[in-house]
Amino acid sequence: MISILALTIIVLALSFDFINGFHDSANSIATIIATRTLKPGQAVILAGVANFAGYFLFGIAIANTVGKGIVDVSYITLPLIFAALMGAIIWNIITWLLGLPTSSSHALIGGLVGAGIAAAGTKAIISSGVIRIFSFIFVAPVVGAIGSVILTLIVMRIFAKTNRFKAEWLLKKLQLVSSTFLSLGHGTNDAQKTMGIIALVLLSAGVNSTFQVNEWVILSCFAAISLGTAFGGWRIVKTMGGKVTKIGPSEGFCTETASSLVLIGTAHFGIPVSTTHVIAGSIMGAGSVKGSKAVRWITARRILWAWVLTIPLTAICSAVVYWVFNLIF
Repeated sequence: MISILALTIIVLALSFDFINGFHDSANSIATIIATRTLKPGQAVILAGVANFAGYFLFGIAIANTVGKGIVDVSYITLPLIFAALMGAIIWNIITWLLGLPTSSSHALIGGLVGAGIAAAGTKAIISSGVIRIFSFIFVAPVVGAIGSVILTLIVMRIFAKTNRFKAEWLLKKLQLVSSTFLSLGHGTNDAQKTMGIIALVLLSAGVNSTFQVNEWVILSCFAAISLGTAFGGWRIVKTMGGKVTKIGPSEGFCTETASSLVLIGTAHFGIPVSTTHVIAGSIMGAGSVKGSKAVRWITARRILWAWVLTIPLTAICSAVVYWVFNLIF
């Protein structure tokens, strides 16, 4: 029979998944709202449905990476998982209040690292897995930016002699497709991280004898992130949709297409990347085509610093939670 603590942590994990969707909804809807292709309410509904569609289309490679590739499973305990989740949730709330588009994914990774070190020292950490994930803080947005630049140049060439209003009308229609695929990539990538956490809870609680992701876990995680996305994080939408660069239908379509390709590709290979990093990099790439002055680099630098600091600060947060938990219980 599952313990009260294990059940509490599962509820907390699904709450984190909901907050992840709420916090990161800006990633998949900011550009389509900025171009006025969809109204905010329509955009979040589209994103929420597309998030859930990932349940039927993709595997669980990322869930396996999060569950078995960051902290050695032999050191995993329920208090460790609790501390990791609490650290990630605290960081998400702080950055949401500040309107910073940081990564819920890396907050969770940082939480596991911090709680793992607090519980058993550095020997509990699988350094190769953490280094691989940390490196993609820089690789993923760069790939997204390059892809966005290439697509923007192609689109500019294709529509060079087309009437501006006709081109914008067509690109807005294409944005419906690109935004759907971006939300699909977001749901697939981010929901799997919580699946890995709940699978660890079930293993630590003795419900499962080996690390495995049950069907109900997959379904509930996709449902939670979809619901969170449907509520939307409007503070971050404003940052992503207008404070980095001016976004028109062309930029919106190109950034969404480039981002969705990166997200779906990394999900296939089991690399947990940040949807926030990918879409922000893509937005910067599309903006830079119009010249360096088209990108608000002050905002971009603020975002970049938040990316770099997410894992270490969340790790500290989770370590403190773990120590406090041990003192109390």
